[in-house]
Amino acid sequence: MTTDSLRFTKDEAARLARENTDLRDELTALRQSVRALSTLYFVSQHITPQVDVMQLLGEILDTALAVLKATDGSLMLTDEETGELVFTVVRGSAADRLIGFRLPAGIGIAGWVAQHREPQNVRDVHRDPRFYPRVDEAFGFNTRSMVCVPVNLDDGRVLGVLSALNKVSDKEFTQEDLDLILVVAQLAATAMRRAERAIETAERERRRAALLNLNPKP
Repeated sequence: MTTDSLRFTKDEAARLARENTDLRDELTALRQSVRALSTLYFVSQHITPQVDVMQLLGEILDTALAVLKATDGSLMLTDEETGELVFTVVRGSAADRLIGFRLPAGIGIAGWVAQHREPQNVRDVHRDPRFYPRVDEAFGFNTRSMVCVPVNLDDGRVLGVLSALNKVSDKEFTQEDLDLILVVAQLAATAMRRAERAIETAERERRRAALLNLNPKP
């Protein structure tokens, strides 16, 4: 075997070894993601009035960011009276400052998603005319890319918008990433709807008990 052939063989073996390592890492990450999503699904199916819904939504957002390998993200909930999106659960460098910030109805990519109920994968936000830079400017942040999906209920309500920003290593979000965050958004919708129903049920039981106390049996 010539020197060039030997060098090529060694280089090819090294390349294949790296690819094999990358594939193992991806498989491990995928298994971890599936376990995390399965756990969240189980929890979302067994919600009671005692469940801390905000904590659960935080765990849902954390799972979304871990699955997508994104550095920042948020769950914005819709103010039904004003149509504004309110930053409710936030992760990343601007998390503490962003919570409670209100985005006017229909403004920005998130506002567009809420109004049109269509998921979006924006690889370069600065090339998108819907991008609303004032949030970045106000909080010293730099949004580069994002996937953004509505959190819908079966009755047609849009509870809010779930977003993941800036994939690590400046990689682009993929269609698979968008599909995954849609699953996470559905988990969030299920959790909130079940929490709403649990609270309504508990309130009905409280009123029934109070009525029985007012009208005791003879």
